[in-house]
Amino acid sequence: MSYLSISTWSLHRELGPLHWNVWDNVGEFIQIQTEDQQEKIKLIDLPAMLSSKGFGVAEICHFHFQSTERDYLEQLRNAFEKADIEFHTLLIDYGDISTSDETRRYADIDFIRKWIEIASIAGAKRVRVIAGDARAEDHEALERSSQSLNELAAFAHSHGVRVVTENFRALTSKAENCIYLAEHSHGKVGLITDFGNFGGDTKYEDLEKILPYSDSVHAKADFDDHGIPDEEEFKKCLDLLPKVNYQGPITLIYDGPGDMWEGIDRVRKIVEPYL
Repeated sequence: MSYLSISTWSLHRELGPLHWNVWDNVGEFIQIQTEDQQEKIKLIDLPAMLSSKGFGVAEICHFHFQSTERDYLEQLRNAFEKADIEFHTLLIDYGDISTSDETRRYADIDFIRKWIEIASIAGAKRVRVIAGDARAEDHEALERSSQSLNELAAFAHSHGVRVVTENFRALTSKAENCIYLAEHSHGKVGLITDFGNFGGDTKYEDLEKILPYSDSVHAKADFDDHGIPDEEEFKKCLDLLPKVNYQGPITLIYDGPGDMWEGIDRVRKIVEPYL
């Protein structure tokens, strides 16, 4: 049986300033760019809030952390434990481990290692590492990404954390590449399947191919200008879950306009029969 999860991306307008990372090609270093916005919900208070709403699992985007100091991370871990919520995945939303630019690749790998350590302290069971921005047809880039993921998986394992990647960005825009990365890790690297990250005529076929390798699912619908999901299309994706006997968390993703909790509830009503 699958169970209900949510990503902090579904609340990205509620959780205060966003701390983005970008690569500076000229200075050859990783910059932090802060996007100011009102903090309506403190991240440290979120586990209790989610528990009261019936969630048992959550994912946190790395740019939502307001601090990476040990005291803060331990407080966050305690908040999850007190609320009896599983911190399933820390989503690292930066990094290109497929690039042929060795300076950047090594800097990004070091960045990811630091976030794996952060995940371990904060109690996350997994970290999502982006496979890369290289073209899906670039097999050398795919091999670089695979090697880096395997090295990171070994490092994460020593910290009690599992590495997963996702059908996210260019390199993993093909189902075959997602499967390659999973199979060439001998089970040490898992996947996240995001419904919204595949498209075209083969979307549902491609989703069905990668779901058996997946630790979690991002249940992302297509939304209109009023934040109303395309229910028929969304159910086509959800119908794949029992077909492959998927039993992991179904993570609600809402990134439409308007009140985010209302948008989350609209998605939740469609997902609940699949739990």
